[in-house]
Amino acid sequence: MRKTALLFAGQGAQVVGMGKDLAEKFPSAKAWFDRANAALGYDLAAICFNGPDDELTNTENAQPGIFLVSWVCFELLKEKVPNLKYEATAGLSLGEFTALTAAGAMSFEDGLCVVRQRGKFMQEACDTTRGGMAAIIGLEEATTREVCAEAGVVLANLNCPGQLVISGEMGKIAKACELAKAKGAKRAIPLPVAGAYHSPLMAGAQPKLQAELTKIQIASPAVPVISNVTAQAHGAPADIAARLVGQVTSSVLWEKSMCGLLAQGFTRFIELGPGTALSGFMKRIDKSAQMLNVADTGSLEITLKALA
Repeated sequence: MRKTALLFAGQGAQVVGMGKDLAEKFPSAKAWFDRANAALGYDLAAICFNGPDDELTNTENAQPGIFLVSWVCFELLKEKVPNLKYEATAGLSLGEFTALTAAGAMSFEDGLCVVRQRGKFMQEACDTTRGGMAAIIGLEEATTREVCAEAGVVLANLNCPGQLVISGEMGKIAKACELAKAKGAKRAIPLPVAGAYHSPLMAGAQPKLQAELTKIQIASPAVPVISNVTAQAHGAPADIAARLVGQVTSSVLWEKSMCGLLAQGFTRFIELGPGTALSGFMKRIDKSAQMLNVADTGSLEITLKALA
């Protein structure tokens, strides 16, 4: 029997117009956008659909926006494929919250509102620190770790072979990019982000996020949900909250997470939410895995045909 995992998009996947065609075509999708607006008390759907870009890119809007569009894609897929079976979920950074919500660990409203607050707290941490990130292409992990140690930055995302992301103080990131190139990196590209995500510079967001998580009900997930911090399935509800707080400053072990699922016999992965970054990572991790995605009406139709 084929094993399927659902994967949920992370920050950076946002694009003006995301979810708009789904809301226009499917009344159930529009209902989720309306429900989100009611829960948040502002028109997040309008920001997703119409921008402007700088407003959507703001961490406080990007994080709940991606959560919401990913959730709508998930709900539409379940609606169109009532017998859809999936044996695990995972999400990149903020996508881990969507993955937990999809597995029943928290309610839609709680997941959405906590992600909004997470985005706000991370934006505040960005505003009080001068941080940045860079993608290091074509350098081994061990050599990249040497670069990080030398420059005083950290390894933030281990996405797939040949694609790592570093994080830290802006000046140190520039130095790390030069060192990486000198050590043979094909490219070292500073990323257009607000700050140094998944680094110690985000520590200011952690106590605030911890306080928010104590306000919501967290249940045991119905299926295994892979933690970014450990690349293992989440444990008890109390441990879930601790891992989500830890994730703010910890490295995202995406490649290791996907390798773990592949080793358990997962052969089909469905990426839910804007963009196809996770599909791109999987191609570099294991070309033989079947990768589907739902981001808009076109990709939904293609995925429905593949699942039929």
